[in-house]
Amino acid sequence: MTESDAAVLNAVPDNLRVLPDPNDPRLTMAVVGIDQSGQTAHSRVVVERALTIFLNAQEIVTAMTIGDYPEELAIGFLLNQGMLLADDTITGIDYDEELAVVVVRTERKTNYEEKLRKKTQTSGCAQGTAFGDLMDVIEGVTLPDAELRTSSLYRLTSRINTLPSLYLEAGAIHGAVLCQRDEPIAYMEDVGRHNAVDKIAGYMHRHGISGADKIFYTTGRLTSEMVIKTVRMGIPVLISRSGFTAWGVELARKTGLTLIGRARGKRFLALAGAERITFDQDLSYVGEESLRHRRKAAQSDEQGRDD
Repeated sequence: MTESDAAVLNAVPDNLRVLPDPNDPRLTMAVVGIDQSGQTAHSRVVVERALTIFLNAQEIVTAMTIGDYPEELAIGFLLNQGMLLADDTITGIDYDEELAVVVVRTERKTNYEEKLRKKTQTSGCAQGTAFGDLMDVIEGVTLPDAELRTSSLYRLTSRINTLPSLYLEAGAIHGAVLCQRDEPIAYMEDVGRHNAVDKIAGYMHRHGISGADKIFYTTGRLTSEMVIKTVRMGIPVLISRSGFTAWGVELARKTGLTLIGRARGKRFLALAGAERITFDQDLSYVGEESLRHRRKAAQSDEQGRDD
């Protein structure tokens, strides 16, 4: 870890220090190839692993993941699918690294055979899967009041961009960040954006963290499922550096979620919930995003599309 990485880590509250570890040898591997000029090139690539999630005695899903925070991923997935209820008593979480299995045990008896048959393939880049009625969660929902100051937004995105990450080490990965005002307080990464979101949901549940005064940041597209998962977590503001889907915008407007996309440098676009935004930042003092921290989506946006 460099001195600058250590300085960033020390700025995060000690009791909520959850950050990607780009130096973890389990998460990336060194590879050698040939570049466009025919020269030998050394690089690092993200490692994928299968993880099978059980709820009590029932196998629910096998996800492809980088392998860190398996317990948080399992709990968050089950919560976001409505299989684990907010008031369920979890009696145990058993993770077997060799078998690549997580078993979440609850006091309540569960059987989701019918729900497992009603499967919806999502737009996640790692083939995310949702079970049951995706729309059930947003019916009659009321998100808490909140204020988002643009000064806080710019400080927040700048801090997230400069945190140590697997993306900067190896690329090919998505990030999800739980934030409060202008501070990132829990940062997860994974090969699929939905896995990263589920890890945050599981972390919040395990630590009893309310979403009412939080902001959720993702590097992925603002799709319908991303909106639904944010609403499930009770978070009133969702921000992404990427673009939108039409259904994502429609659902955000229906639920009263503040939806902000293409947030890079001094630019952003709010397509829902703009009444929460207070414009208090002089843009002449906001810098553009550095080339080092640009992702593929930034280049696509300059060409008039979102990836």
